[in-house]
This record gives sequence, C-alpha cells and structure tokens, in this order.
Amino acid sequence: MQQGNSWQSGQEKQPLLRVLVVDDEENIIEFIRLGLRYEGFQVESANDGETGIATALRINPDIIILDVMMPPGIDGLEVCRRLRENPTTREIPILMLTARDEVRDRIAGLRTGADDYLTKPFDFDELLERIRAILRRQGRTKSPQGAAGAENGNMLEFEDLRMNTATREVTRAGRLIELTATEYNLLHLFMSHPRQVLDRQTILQRVWGYEFLGETNIIEVYVRYLREKIEDSPSTPRLIQTVRSVGYVLKG
Repeated sequence: MQQGNSWQSGQEKQPLLRVLVVDDEENIIEFIRLGLRYEGFQVESANDGETGIATALRINPDIIILDVMMPPGIDGLEVCRRLRENPTTREIPILMLTARDEVRDRIAGLRTGADDYLTKPFDFDELLERIRAILRRQGRTKSPQGAAGAENGNMLEFEDLRMNTATREVTRAGRLIELTATEYNLLHLFMSHPRQVLDRQTILQRVWGYEFLGETNIIEVYVRYLREKIEDSPSTPRLIQTVRSVGYVLKG
C-alpha cells in the first residue's frame, strides 16, 4: 500500500487525511482506495470487523468508511457500537455503507453512532462529497484536491483547455467543444489529475463504476472520441498521452 506523509500546499506542509475502509468486498475496497488516493487522501483498509477495530485503534483515522454486512464475523453495526464505546475511537466520524435500503436499516446505523449512511451501489463523487461534508462538520482539515491542476472556483484549466464544472462547458483555445456525458466525465477525470498517469482500472472505476466487469476497449474508444474533439487538427498539440501497458496521462 502506498504511504504518504504530507502534501504540499504553497509553502506549508499539511498531513494527509487518513481514511480507514472496513469492508469484506475487496473490489469495493480497491474502488474506494484508488479514488481517494487520487483525491489526496491516505487510505488503509480491513476486510473484517475485528481487524477494523484493531486498525482504528492503531492508526486513529480521520474518518472510517464501514460496511454493515461482513459475514461471518461481527457486522458493521457492532463495529460501530464498539468504536463509540471506546474513548480512543469515540469521536472518529463513521460513514456506513450497505446494500440494505430500508428506512429501519438506516435508522439502526445512525442509532449506533454513524454520522452518515450510503447505500450500495454508489457513485464515487457522492461518496467523496459525503466524506468532505462529514469532515467539515467535524471541524477537521479539508483534504486537498489530490494533484489537481489549476482550479479557480468552477473552472478547471490545463494549457489552453478550459472546463466550467458549473455549466459543463468545455473550450480549447476559445473554441466550444460539445461532449457527451461520458466524454465529459472522462475529460473531467483527466483535468482533475493533470500529469498523473491514470491506469485503466482507475479510469474504469471512476468513469464507468466499480461494477463494470470484463475485458473491454471502451477506454480506448472514448479516448479516441475525446482526441477527435479536442485535437481537431494535426497541428493541435496532443494533450491526452498514452502510457503503454498502463493507461493515459494529461500533459503538454
């Protein structure tokens, strides 16, 4: 697991916010881990309740993402209950995940001490915003936007490429570019993480969702669509670069 000690913000060094993911489904752990690491968090994980409690005591995370159903050991409700009873972990915010969508299940989770509740399957962006909202309510330092490039309010900028996330308008050198929803989401991922190599698994999970399975060339197809639209002539510099056997990177 990749470890990080600090991120650089101007001339100040701030600690990475640490997230503990407790879930018995490795694909969900990996989905959350990849996404949050690219957003500037440090992530650790446990795949059962007992290990989750021990890890929380050991690392004192800033927030815990906790699955409700983790057979055959103790479930997430019991984990949450024990964490709230322990003075060391009592104040750590907890976001519960579950496949159950009944009101009584959500109430049970909140009554055991969870700060929020999200049902599976979930959208990563919603998970991220819920994490940030919980951390703001707790008065904890907000995590940076990963290694994102210049972002001014609703604007993402890279070279002569501009994206307004409020209006979803994209321009290059002042020329308006019409994108489909998937093309926009893929370009947003690239522009949020300029000069970072994004592997195929990360792109699939962040753009198409963690339940997208099987061998596919869908990424290559949509990268080609994007290139045709943002690199509309041979003289236009290519911004989306292929990294052989790995994935893609946005760089000049």
